[in-house]
Order: sequence, then structure tokens, then C-alpha cells
Amino acid sequence: MSDLTIDPIVQFGDWFKDAKSKETKNPEAMTLATSTSDGRPSARMVLLKEFSADGFIFYTNLNSNKALELSENPQAALCFYWRSTSRQVRIEGPVIRVSEERADTYFASRSRGSKIGAWASDQSRTLVNRNLLDQRVKDYESKFLGEEIPRPTFWSGYQLKPNLIEFWTERDNRIHERQLFKLDESSVWQVSSLYP
Repeated sequence: MSDLTIDPIVQFGDWFKDAKSKETKNPEAMTLATSTSDGRPSARMVLLKEFSADGFIFYTNLNSNKALELSENPQAALCFYWRSTSRQVRIEGPVIRVSEERADTYFASRSRGSKIGAWASDQSRTLVNRNLLDQRVKDYESKFLGEEIPRPTFWSGYQLKPNLIEFWTERDNRIHERQLFKLDESSVWQVSSLYP
């Protein structure tokens, strides 16, 4: 992989920029894998909202299954796959909650409809009737009519601090290219190539 840099965050930024120019929808979509304290895994798609050397950030309802699992086991994995560029990135590491100020700032940037949705959804809980959700949306639209919509206390963000990042490029005959970056004890990235 001659296009790789020695900094995996910079490398991710390059690949992400390329994906955003070519992917038709949601290049920021990533699989988030979490697990319970006894090791039962689950995965779902979420959206990357920010990234830097400090980590990869996403937002959710704090009563969701993913948030409950992260409270039990604050380790997670992310996986991006961009078909348009024939590339994949895997990321692993510990997860922490973002600050209240950061969550407030991001929530304020969301569309009004998305803010109402955050209030109306009892995420991951059983919904016996879709009409009930539609009514909750209408109720919150009425409640906040003509007002700024505050961030719910049950909604915030998480930051995954990477200690492993793998870059994968598709090649013919499944002889793919894989480069693995791992943080050592001195917090220095070590890079190695992997068999496909």
C-alpha cells in the first residue's frame, strides 16, 4: 500500500475524504460493535460525526442497547466499508462519553426534525404501534413550538480512542492488502502488513 502514511489518523482522513467524493450515500456510516460484560456481542450501523487523534465520535440515546452495553463494557470496534473505493477500515479501542458541552454543541447543530426525533424515540424499547411514535413526535413538536429544542439528558455522544486501526484494500483473486497499526506501550503507532 504505497499510499499509506505513518499516521493512521491522517491516513483515515485521506481515505474518508476520497470516500466522501465517491460514495453515493452516507460515507460516514460505520458498523459499531459492542458487547455485554459476559461477552455477548451486537453490531449496528451508526454515523461518524467527528474524528481526530483523540478518537472517533458518534451520538445516541443513553438508554439504547449500545449505550447500555458500553456502560457494562467500555470497549468497542468500528468498521467502515466503502464499496466505491474498494476499501475498508477497522478500528478498536476503549470508549468514553463526550463532555456535556460537546454533546450540547453537536445537538444544537442538528436539524429541528432530528432534535424532535431524539426526544420522541424511546430507542431500542418495544414499540407496540407505529402510531404511538407518530403521536410522540407531534406531542414534542407542540411542546417545543416556537422554541429552541434543548438536548435531552438521556442523549449524548461517545468517543472511541483507537489503539488498533487496520486498512484493507481489495485486490484481484482475494489477494487483498492489509496494513495494521497498533499502539505500543509508549503510545507510538507500530505498523505491520497482514496476509489477506
